[in-house]
Order: sequence, then structure tokens, then C-alpha cells
Amino acid sequence: MSGTLNKVMLIGHLGDEVKMHYFEGGNSIGRFPIATNETYTNKQTGERVTNTDWHNVVVRNKAAEICEKYLSKGDKVYVEGRLKNRQWQGEDGNTRYTTEVHVQDFTFLSTKKESMANAQNQPQQQATQSGAKPIPQQPAQTNEPEQEDDLPF
Repeated sequence: MSGTLNKVMLIGHLGDEVKMHYFEGGNSIGRFPIATNETYTNKQTGERVTNTDWHNVVVRNKAAEICEKYLSKGDKVYVEGRLKNRQWQGEDGNTRYTTEVHVQDFTFLSTKKESMANAQNQPQQQATQSGAKPIPQQPAQTNEPEQEDDLPF
């Protein structure tokens, strides 16, 4: 194989709000951290262990503005992109290094608001599962005839 590949796919939760920076000419860049977790059981102690890795994510221009508008801390997101290494001089004169995920594609998986709504609905669902019978939802009745779908499936 003579080619190379630099591709990263992450599903994780935002660790902070999207920080925007605007440049002359209308370009912009958004930065935010994503946390991914690995959970396993320690064979010696039987204890469940969770390790969290943090990833620096960079989004550019229109995609950055969309992320700033719709994402907030705690939201679950899928990002796909390339790894880029960057270096700069710190205020103390030392050279600093970082690895970033430069996003090429992303999908919002859940928002913090959705997560909170699901958490509030869980006690109701548990009550339903513990023996209480749910009230069946009746479809709305209309006097209009039902229209036929022209979908092929």
C-alpha cells in the first residue's frame, strides 16, 4: 500500500462550550474538548474502572458557527476528521505541543436538554415497568380521508 491515511472518528461529550475566534476576511475557528470513556472491570478487585480521554477538537468557518449555535457542554456528538500536531512558544519561552482533531464531518447525537428530559422521564418509565399499566395513546381523529403514500417500501 503506497498511500497513507489520517482519519479519526470520535463519539463523546463536550467538556466545555465552543470557543470561537474570528479572523479578518470573515473566517472563523471553533475549539472545544470532547471526552471519550473506556470502561472495564478490574479482574483482581472486580471493580468497574472508567478511564476518560480528552481530545482537542477544531472546527472551521460555517461548521464552527453551527457548532457554537447548537452545542453546549455535556452534549453528545460524533466528529470525523484528521489529526494535526501544532507547536508554539509559551509565555515562559518553552515550546508547547498539542494534537488536535480537525473536523471534516460531524453529527449532533444528543443535546444536554434531551439528556435532562430523558433523565426526568426515566422514573415514569420505571413506574410503568413495575406493574402500573400505561394509558394507551389514541391517534388523533380527523374527518379527512387518509392520503396514500407513494413510497416504494
